[in-house]
Amino acid sequence: MLLYIFDVLMSLDESFRVFQYLTLRAILSALTALIICFAIGPWMIKKLTRKKIGQSVREDGPETHFEKSGTPTMGGTLILVAIIFSTLLWGDLGNRYVWTVIFVTTGFGLIGFIDDYRKVMEGNSDGISARDKLFWQSLIGLSAAIFMYVSAELPAETELIVPFFKDVVLQIGFGYVILSYFVIVGTSNAVNLTDGLDGLAIMPTVMVGGGLGVFAYLSGHAQFAEYLSIPFLPQSGELVIFCAALVGSGLGFLWFNTYPAMVFMGDVGSLALGAGLGVLAILVRQEVVLAIMGGVFVVETLSVIIQVTSYKLTGKRVFRMAPIHHHFELKGWPEPRIIVRFWIITFILVLVGLATLKLR
Repeated sequence: MLLYIFDVLMSLDESFRVFQYLTLRAILSALTALIICFAIGPWMIKKLTRKKIGQSVREDGPETHFEKSGTPTMGGTLILVAIIFSTLLWGDLGNRYVWTVIFVTTGFGLIGFIDDYRKVMEGNSDGISARDKLFWQSLIGLSAAIFMYVSAELPAETELIVPFFKDVVLQIGFGYVILSYFVIVGTSNAVNLTDGLDGLAIMPTVMVGGGLGVFAYLSGHAQFAEYLSIPFLPQSGELVIFCAALVGSGLGFLWFNTYPAMVFMGDVGSLALGAGLGVLAILVRQEVVLAIMGGVFVVETLSVIIQVTSYKLTGKRVFRMAPIHHHFELKGWPEPRIIVRFWIITFILVLVGLATLKLR
């Protein structure tokens, strides 16, 4: 939004040209999102507490979680507001990549909001049924996937990039739509499964979002893309503004969500952030790198799949409880230890993902 204003002001004073630089706008986007969270966060927590919009704790979960019952939830609304406002303020609104990521993130956030609202405000413990939730997720995910496929202007926009190999690029045709659908919906639900401890999901999301921001910037720069043997995607650079807003809002939310949490993000936050990461990875053609960077999300999801499959087939559980962070809780690990160790693992995996830029 401000970009157009600065274009006009630049004709009057050349000093306004500085706001054309992507790096400066990314910094301002992150700071804007951070300030929004700091400014609105305390008021929102008081509002949620006053209206008794509190988290319900599953009865079969770790006993240490019972004391968290009643902690304000739906805090992900704050993250969404900060991300969308900052992106619209500092981003190029003529960029279709920007609108695609906003559409997906907002759409999945709306699904999560309705689910949280039904659970907390209407007393419906199931919220949206699993079938209905998957239907709406699929509708948004497929709509975005088809739009990205149809609107692609370059062959590189629909190619599958295999990291660690310079010349392994697969043109998958309409398979791009199927892959994109599974990445968006899968990542959304993976982050949702991970969001079970104070700050456990938000910090990995921030780190992975920051890592994808690096890929977005480099992919949008012709010289860097050629030097690193990654696809040159002219419009991808503007995604840095969204990534920066995600990082800023995530850190701002962590201020209140760190152990012991003053507020939980709820499905409105976890579903939206996961979908946002998924569509970011698709737009910069780094789906495989997303799986590497988001290894914690992958393991959390696999632990649930393994647990359910094993119990249905053999009647036995592989883990004491799934997702896997609860397994470590029941083994006696203190919650902060699990959280910080998962953060450290994510940091390492993000570095590995970034290393694929050179190891080709």
